[in-house]
Amino acid sequence: MNKIAAYFNFSELKTNVRTETLAGLTTFVSMAYILFVNPSVLGASGMSQGAVFTATALASALGCLLMGLVAKYPIAIAPGLGVNAFFTYSVVIGMGVKWETALAGVFVASVIFMIITLFKLREMIIDAIPRDMKLAISAGIGFFIAFIGLHGGGLIVANKSTVVGLGSLSVGTTWLTIFGLLVTLILMSRKVPGGIFIGMVLTSILGLATGLIKMPTHWVSAAPSLKPTFGVAIAHVGDINSVQLIIVVLTFLLVTFFDTAGTLVGLAEQAGFMKNNKMPRVGKALMADSTSMLVGSVLGTSPTSAYVESSAGIAVGGRSGFSAVVTGLLFILGLFFSPLLNVVTDQVTAPALIIVGVLMAESLKEIHWERFEIAVPAFLTVIGMPLTYSISDGIALGFISYVVTMVATKHAKEVHPLMYVLFFIFIIFLWILNI
Repeated sequence: MNKIAAYFNFSELKTNVRTETLAGLTTFVSMAYILFVNPSVLGASGMSQGAVFTATALASALGCLLMGLVAKYPIAIAPGLGVNAFFTYSVVIGMGVKWETALAGVFVASVIFMIITLFKLREMIIDAIPRDMKLAISAGIGFFIAFIGLHGGGLIVANKSTVVGLGSLSVGTTWLTIFGLLVTLILMSRKVPGGIFIGMVLTSILGLATGLIKMPTHWVSAAPSLKPTFGVAIAHVGDINSVQLIIVVLTFLLVTFFDTAGTLVGLAEQAGFMKNNKMPRVGKALMADSTSMLVGSVLGTSPTSAYVESSAGIAVGGRSGFSAVVTGLLFILGLFFSPLLNVVTDQVTAPALIIVGVLMAESLKEIHWERFEIAVPAFLTVIGMPLTYSISDGIALGFISYVVTMVATKHAKEVHPLMYVLFFIFIIFLWILNI
């Protein structure tokens, strides 16, 4: 025990095993929903939900363990919400790309992520894209996720007269979504740790009690086989042979990169780790994420990223990597509860998607809306994602309009050269996608 305390610097961080264990448990409960939401989202692309469940648990466990043991931060890693939606709804369903090829795109993006981390190129990439656009991308993904949740839960449906409309309130499953959303809203408003997860549990119980959800034959079993997805990413790397797919890889890279970087900095600020406006060991933290992303793509899941739910563990005292290790071990334990996948229906996961969308929309407050040349591309990025049902289309609209408005207002010198490159790439991307 003394060796553990020494390795994780318990005395310096003024913490102990009990506090760190509680923090790790709190973080896990706060983000355990991803074990069931991720298979649901990726399953819509045609992937095996069982294989994705196992891949999600293993990739999350690896990321958490690396973050705890190497970077020594109380920050958990798991497949990110938003980028998994981009994988399924934008790439596979929207573009008509096979999920095998999309998974290969994740693999290539993770390799690039590792390279830029090793060569410390992340600062250059971060500087290239203006902060307002990063914030808009985050908020736009939040709107997109919330829209998916509203539709999946039956609250928003297609309507020939008005494009979309309110779902029927005479459908029992729609009321199940409403119950879950109200319960989760109350729990989150009262800052109950693990509010999203608890909301899913209570919604599932109500669904089982009312017969809206079929009772499983058993609750615990061996982990589902990875055979349907294992190694598929590597086998299909050769499929990435067009401008469209190169842009898909770039989007995977950018979304994951900025999501992770932003979350890491935010959590480091909360825990008091920042020194001279810099995060110590940030390279190791990013390497932990890129490694889990690489392994996750081989196992069969969308990109991983640092989880903002780690703030729940930090709030109860987590300050060392030991809490991330605890979270990682709990993900391994979670492998044996795959039968619950049949219980966690779209109506159960919908409230989680909606609430996460609300949380991601927070970044809107920091965008410089008073500057028209910033407001237009930011707005088009945010509104473009849900209305085109495509994260990449939203980013394309935002980046193209950003260069146009900045040049029009004689701020061309403020635009990074990489943004001009992306301007032409996204024009080609939209042309190829829509001809």
